[in-house]
Parts: sequence; C-alpha cells; structure tokens
Amino acid sequence: MSKAETFRALHHGRVPGDPLVLPGPWDAASARVLVDAGFPALATPSAGVAASLGYADGETPADEMFAAVARIVRAVDVPVSADVEDGYGLTPGELVERLLEAGAVGCNLEDSAGGVLKDAARHADRLAEVRSAAADLLFVNARVDVFVHGDGDPDQVIERAALYVAAGADCVYPIGAPTDVLPLLRSGIRGPVNVFAGLDGMPAAELGELGATRVTFGPGLQRRAAEALGDIAAKLR
Repeated sequence: MSKAETFRALHHGRVPGDPLVLPGPWDAASARVLVDAGFPALATPSAGVAASLGYADGETPADEMFAAVARIVRAVDVPVSADVEDGYGLTPGELVERLLEAGAVGCNLEDSAGGVLKDAARHADRLAEVRSAAADLLFVNARVDVFVHGDGDPDQVIERAALYVAAGADCVYPIGAPTDVLPLLRSGIRGPVNVFAGLDGMPAAELGELGATRVTFGPGLQRRAAEALGDIAAKLR
C-alpha cells in the first residue's frame, strides 16, 4: 500500500470518539519528534512553517513552502499532508506537480483569499481540476472559511461542503467551527470532517464524539514550542 493509500485509509472506518489526530510539524526535527511519539501521519500547518522560515502567516513564497514540506517528508517514514493555503496562484496541474515532487500525500486548500470568501462554484471547479490532475495520489482537504471570513452560517458551510465533495474533495475542513454546531455539520456533510482544536481546548476524543473525523491544531504546537524556548532562554540569561 502506498503512503497516499495509507493516509486515505486512516480517515475511514473510524468510530465516534476516535478521530484521526494529525499534529502539525514545522520542520524536520519537530516531525521526527511527533513520529517518535507514535503518530501515524502528519499535517503541516502553513502558519507554523511560515514562522519557522521567518515569515508572517500567508507570506511564505511558494518555493520555500514546498522546500520545507519536502524536508519534513524526507525526515520521516509516515504520510505527510501539506497546508498550501489557497494554492499560491499555481494552476491545478502545477500545484499537484509541486506537491508530488515534495512527497506530500495530501493538501489543504482554502476557499478564501485575502480574508474574502471565494465564489463557491468556481472554487469547486478548481478542486475538480486538482482531483483530475492528482487522481488518487493526493488526499484533498477542502477548507471552508465561512466561520473565519464569512457570516458563520452553518447552512452555508454545508452548501459549500456539498459542492466541494461533489468536485472530488476527500475531506471538508470547516475551520473555526464552534463545537456546538459540530453535530449539525456532521449530519449535513458527506465524508470525513476535519476539526481544528486548541491545545488546551476540548480533547480530540470529545471532538470525535461531536462529529470530527480528524483533528488538527494549526500552528498551535509551533507556537507552544516557541513559548517554551522563550521560557528556557529567560532562565539562561
């Protein structure tokens, strides 16, 4: 079984309360720590990688982001999915080529740009082109930004999710979804649902009970590690 097949299989057959937990490495060293801790797959956070490269979130040049993903992939033997924001202006074919060259088995693609939601139908068309170019070699996680850049209407999330799943998305990621709407989203969305979690928030198992198929943490681990380093550095002075 290929890494892409292994990664896809990890999302299916899960029971409530047992979501796939995907921590986010920001470099090769953090990736190795997470694999040594027993995680079967990883998902890079664009904001965490950006911070490690000295950029603000959303400002990492595409070449540097793909190079960082490639270093993480080379450092571990588990599947790695990559957050590639809204695709850096690449055509679907170019985007798929760059992801596969880096060794990624999946990607996050946002349906907003510059803090503004994209036209859902157009974005669905783009997702369909990505799916066509990637075939089964990439697991496409379609991020829905209604809660962070829209009006927060769960019905709009479900409508967008339906378009994206029909276009070939493997998973839907309603980032910023309040926990009290997760059961509604779970009932209205076909296929796996990715839920964002804070490190000190609701445990992954409880998010799974509410409807999460997989749980990610964005740049949470990188920021917590930076805080810990700051504490250590202060003691060294």
